[in-house]
Amino acid sequence: MKKYIYLCAVLLIHLQAFAQQDTSAYASQRVKVNTLLTERSERFGQYDESLNQRTGIFGWQTKKDIKNSNEILRQVVLTDNNIFKELKILMEYKDLQNQQKVAVADHSQDRIEGYMQTIKKLQDQNSALQKEAKQDGYGISTYIIIVLILIIIAMFFFFNNKLQRYEKGNI
Repeated sequence: MKKYIYLCAVLLIHLQAFAQQDTSAYASQRVKVNTLLTERSERFGQYDESLNQRTGIFGWQTKKDIKNSNEILRQVVLTDNNIFKELKILMEYKDLQNQQKVAVADHSQDRIEGYMQTIKKLQDQNSALQKEAKQDGYGISTYIIIVLILIIIAMFFFFNNKLQRYEKGNI
């Protein structure tokens, strides 16, 4: 269970690092778009003022007034085109972020499935070893211990006999 918690913590740290890198580029792009939108609003306000500007005789607009209004309107359109370009880049950033999140999630899912398969395999091996140990009753180590004890007992009797013969011979 602890392994899963550690794995999740590591994955969250990596996701946060990816998000911070992409968020800074995304944020700078948003600032750029917001600046263009503000610029567009200002120019549209200038266009609206130029439409009300009437410097001609009897309060009519002159060619110069109309040209000025058209130039401001052209600037508004150019700004709109820039806004669309920057929005397209912004959407590409967002798509890239989503693709990265999906890729990280897929990779994480694959790793989790791999870990789960490894754990399952180890659990199966452990249960097989436990069954084998129960079936044997006595393991090889038990047999080795019994043989060593028999050898020690035999050596005790052998040396005990030698010691008794030696003592009988000296007396």
